[in-house]
Amino acid sequence: MLITPKTKLASIGKITPKYAKILEKLGLQTVEDLLFYFPFRYDDFSKVVPISEKYLGKVVTVEGKIIKTKLARIFRRHLTIEEIVIQDENNIPLKAVWFNQPYILDTLKEGVSVRLSGKIVLNKKFLSMSNPAWERAAREITNTGGIIPVYSETRGLTSKWLRWQIKPLLQIAKEIPDVIPEEIRKKLNLYDIYTALRQIHFPENQEKLLRAQKRFAFEEMFLVQLKTLQVRLLWAKEKSVAIKFDEKLIKDFVSGLPFKLTNAQRKASFEILKDLEKERPMNRLLNGDVGSGKTIVAAIATLEALTAGYQVAIMAPTEVLARQHFLTLLAILRNHKINIALLTSSYKLACHSGLDPESSRTDLNYSLDSRLRGNDTRGNLLKKIKNGEINLIIGTHALIQKDVNFNNLALIIIDEQHRFGVAQRAYLQQQTTEINDGIKGKIPHFLTMTATPIPRTLAIALFGNLDLSILDEMPKDRKKIITKIIPPGGRKEIYNFIREEIKKGRQVFVILPLVEESKILTEVKAATQEYKRLSEEIFPDLKIGLVHGRLKPAEKEKVMAGFNKKELDILVATAVVEVGIDIPNATVMIIEDADRFGLSQLHQFRGRVGRSQHQSYCFLFSTSNSETAKSRLQALVESENGFKIAEKDLELRGPGQFLGTLQSGLPDIAMENLTNVRLIKVAQEEAKNILKSDPALKNHPLLVEKMARFSQNIHLE
Repeated sequence: MLITPKTKLASIGKITPKYAKILEKLGLQTVEDLLFYFPFRYDDFSKVVPISEKYLGKVVTVEGKIIKTKLARIFRRHLTIEEIVIQDENNIPLKAVWFNQPYILDTLKEGVSVRLSGKIVLNKKFLSMSNPAWERAAREITNTGGIIPVYSETRGLTSKWLRWQIKPLLQIAKEIPDVIPEEIRKKLNLYDIYTALRQIHFPENQEKLLRAQKRFAFEEMFLVQLKTLQVRLLWAKEKSVAIKFDEKLIKDFVSGLPFKLTNAQRKASFEILKDLEKERPMNRLLNGDVGSGKTIVAAIATLEALTAGYQVAIMAPTEVLARQHFLTLLAILRNHKINIALLTSSYKLACHSGLDPESSRTDLNYSLDSRLRGNDTRGNLLKKIKNGEINLIIGTHALIQKDVNFNNLALIIIDEQHRFGVAQRAYLQQQTTEINDGIKGKIPHFLTMTATPIPRTLAIALFGNLDLSILDEMPKDRKKIITKIIPPGGRKEIYNFIREEIKKGRQVFVILPLVEESKILTEVKAATQEYKRLSEEIFPDLKIGLVHGRLKPAEKEKVMAGFNKKELDILVATAVVEVGIDIPNATVMIIEDADRFGLSQLHQFRGRVGRSQHQSYCFLFSTSNSETAKSRLQALVESENGFKIAEKDLELRGPGQFLGTLQSGLPDIAMENLTNVRLIKVAQEEAKNILKSDPALKNHPLLVEKMARFSQNIHLE
């Protein structure tokens, strides 16, 4: 059959239905998808040497003829040991050993020539390799003898199998059209798509691998810049309503708060209020550290717009967070007569913020009483929004849906909680220009809030002329969270400490990682196992809850509500608690396998505690002996400054993960070039040049097609 980049993998003879199903789960359906499934690291087996003691302790590739094979079974341990002995032309023997892989000996028989790659060690005076990569010497180099790609694996799918499938399909890459225009490739000396794909999967040497990575890093950044610049060009032509700064209103509001604003909050609020005075629509990013008080800054902007008689929409990435914003703003604005609605798939409720002036933040949180619950249907709420009866609408990004019509929407605030990449944010912004805001010839002002501290130099390069407000100052009354790295032997002591904290009436988070490379242990399985272990073995007398990503929003809500009402002592959770959940009574955060998370993400988790007057603690459990892992975690112990931690994260991993620019299966290794601010600026420059002559990209259909994926990464509920 004729195979093209768009050929379905399921229709290729060598890919059985079983494998096609596994690949589909990974989002790989076509040949092109598979070719863009990049390695996340490489084993350097390129040093091909004769068998010799002088390579002891080195990772090398050797070749020889098998002179002996042996299969041993240890029944009591359910273990098989596979051994071969090879000899090269110098007649020096080397033993290779594998465990529980008896099928190896079906291929590796006496007399067969074989290539082995691994570390040479001395075992009982015998040169040997444990669990080496192998292939018959007659085969083309795929698994040994070069720089060998290692892919993210899942149950039933190995890197070896992927290498065997991808290598013959690389020829098809010649038919993949190159999204980077030829003149840019020539100017910047970038590989064409075929060469780049060949070298990223099977690099001939380190230099060519780096060039391939640089090409893909540039491509990603170039597309991101095109999208954001395109939206900015559209934005510059638009007009918004000018909302006059009501100084008395804001001063009275701020002086009535139970705490003092930080200087950073004052500055950011002033910048936003000045933006609202202009007819040009605000396009600002509020970039704040965990716990730096973004919500109150958003509340000040909201109050200004509402008091001037306009509507405000606040959007959050999840229902849990939308509900939390609803309750928080209900409490903050309780002395102002404002009609607030919460509109998501699960919630259709509205109330008046002046309804219960006695109610406090804690009373409201997670305890919507019958007066707040309301019996509104979606249709009824939509009617009230359209006629202006409701002026503050809080929900998920589904508020952008076509059936939501506003009366006079003047401000949109998006709390993205680092869920979206730069280009996804631009797409959402573009959507807001098409919203039915009810004001003819105007579009709403636009404020994005992100909880991922982004180092200023990178932010300026990445966001270009987007206005930035930075909250890099913590409220004065916040106690420092005591952070410690706990080795395996220290677990019991921490469990005893937890008991003491719970006796004092405090609560505990236990966070488990979801690691891409280890999909065999799915997040649900890992979280469920830990929940069972803690409930049955460690704390059988305590009340423990479980939250993971596969739970329905209503189930998550129920568990979170129980935790917030202190009905639970411990909450076992996967990364779902990262997104701004506020439980002031929780004082202990345990993070299992902490070395598997990025520093910025760990900092986000840590920010879930330390939200009250009680001393809080963050314990990082790690079994890793790697010095790099230890020094990374140490950076978290030493600093509570999210911007400094982000700088370190950037230096160690590149920004692919914590900025979310990584949206197309590119691993961090291909994004390392993004720490190079110059590369971002070059991508920005090239994007500007193209848009000068072709603002709508009519002459660049490939770019339009490729950029469409940014919108696909946004799930509006």
